[in-house]
Amino acid sequence: MKPLNCCIIHSFIENEIEIHRLFEDLNSAYGFDFTEYAKSSAMRRVMYFMEIHKIPTISDLTRILLRNEHVFASFVQEFTVNVTEMFRDPEFYQALRQTVVKKLSSYPVIKIWIAGCSTGEEAYSTAILLEEEGLLNRSIIYATDLNPRVVFLAKKGVYSQELMELYGKNYNEAGGKKSLSDYYTADYGSVIFDSRLKKHMVFSVHNLAADTSFNEFQLILCRNVLIYFNQSLQNRVFNLFHDSLCTFGYLGLGSKESMLFSDKRHDFVEVDRNRKIFKRKY
Repeated sequence: MKPLNCCIIHSFIENEIEIHRLFEDLNSAYGFDFTEYAKSSAMRRVMYFMEIHKIPTISDLTRILLRNEHVFASFVQEFTVNVTEMFRDPEFYQALRQTVVKKLSSYPVIKIWIAGCSTGEEAYSTAILLEEEGLLNRSIIYATDLNPRVVFLAKKGVYSQELMELYGKNYNEAGGKKSLSDYYTADYGSVIFDSRLKKHMVFSVHNLAADTSFNEFQLILCRNVLIYFNQSLQNRVFNLFHDSLCTFGYLGLGSKESMLFSDKRHDFVEVDRNRKIFKRKY
């Protein structure tokens, strides 16, 4: 058994080194930096991509990705995690409505950043919440993601009608004041969200691992994104969010994410520990 275990460990280390080299090559060629994604998660997703595309070795994968931009685009789409839903974790949106949104009413223009917006469900959820609190007309929601494909889909605002039962349930549990169907039009198995929501949104590609701050915000939501980054990259992103927030601006994280080991942890106060809502001190 020992020789077998040694072979497995050796193979794992070799794969880890090769994947790191792959990420360095991709960063040099395309400017996409995956080097500080959590190792186990990154390795799992690379191996899955190789399996479904029948690519035998990491060396072959490197060669293919560097030579073919279309395959690389597919790799980015499949490598980045795009699990989302409207009003995900309804208790978070309840807390956001009750604790944060009313405080935002003191600003003449409200700027919100949805970092890692995926296909846009969280951005539309936020827009609906602002609409119901009478704040959407003076709000701008910046929704960004690393993956150009999901940014394109988010901008369209078209979703399967089958999802609306779950999304409607989440909306109600999050304290929705109307019916979710008031905000979209159904057509041939799909729904499209209203243009009155979209006109307050700006969708763009942004790389949290490499890009810098691009505005000053009163609220940043980055939920269930940081769990895929290693500690060093998480810390860098927290610094980015700190620099992007106005004084007393708010930050919302996912339920499994924490600022505990961040350099900036002492620059924020907990507004709601259970719902992971923080406020910048100064």
